[in-house]
Amino acid sequence: MLYKRIEKLTEKNRWYLDRYLGMSDELKKAYELKEAYCEWFDWAKNAEDLVEVKNRLEAFYRKVEKAGIPAFSRAIQTFKNWQVEILNSFGFKYSNGFLEGINNKTKVMKRNAYGFRRFDHFKAKILLNIRYKEIGVHLG
Repeated sequence: MLYKRIEKLTEKNRWYLDRYLGMSDELKKAYELKEAYCEWFDWAKNAEDLVEVKNRLEAFYRKVEKAGIPAFSRAIQTFKNWQVEILNSFGFKYSNGFLEGINNKTKVMKRNAYGFRRFDHFKAKILLNIRYKEIGVHLG
């Protein structure tokens, strides 16, 4: 229930959440930061003004620093290191998800192809599998 958004919790889960958050101030702060991040992310997906997206992200950074939770502080440092790329993901509606899917599928085939004696046969299997995926032909 800590992973779910608060508005998606059932009444029973909300009761448990309140109980657990009441046991630890740090857990409560962490949950509130998670909800603040989700709120920012949902807003940023549909925002038009990248300057405002950046300003709200930096406001989130300040919330994390004020909370003083070490794990969140390390995560925020990673966000700061990749901030340009993160903001670009909201500015440009491109995704490398398709390519990542191909890479994942290739890695699975590589694990299953243990014992291929010739690399060119393995390469052909990968290329054929990706090319004919749309028409449902299964090779090998």
